[in-house]
Amino acid sequence: MPYADTESTSEQAKADAYRERSVRTQYGALCFRKSETVPEKLEILLITSRETGRWVIPKGWPMRKKKPHQAAGLEAWQEAGVKGRIQKKPCGTYSYIKKMSKGALVPAVVEVFLLEVRELAKSFPEQKQRQRRWFTPEAAASAVSEPELKALIAGLNQYGGLKPALPATS
Repeated sequence: MPYADTESTSEQAKADAYRERSVRTQYGALCFRKSETVPEKLEILLITSRETGRWVIPKGWPMRKKKPHQAAGLEAWQEAGVKGRIQKKPCGTYSYIKKMSKGALVPAVVEVFLLEVRELAKSFPEQKQRQRRWFTPEAAASAVSEPELKALIAGLNQYGGLKPALPATS
């Protein structure tokens, strides 16, 4: 019988190791509003990560019985105190290396959903663990570390959509 226990433990360890190396999916909200001072301009809301304090967008893991855009909206509420109108289709993706609770590093891909902020609560679940700040799109793109997220932020236009890609020139 000890052999069977050792074998199942070994198989479990292999499965755990595989999961730690596989790419994980997260859902994030790119929160924006029209500028209070210049209405034709947008502002982007960023929050600090809990571990390193770097500027990020609200994001999290898939949730049971929630569609991806709903999970992103819930993360925006929990992490930034944001409520608003979220698009059902992602505006893009970005990748980064996620540090897991036991220290393992795993690749993660974040599907990003645009969220037009209609309400910013003074009190929200992770309020004591994070800072939040409004940025111009240019400053927000400079503040985040991930190159693909920088490009997504830089691609926002004044209407809360993505700027059309320029046609290729020959």
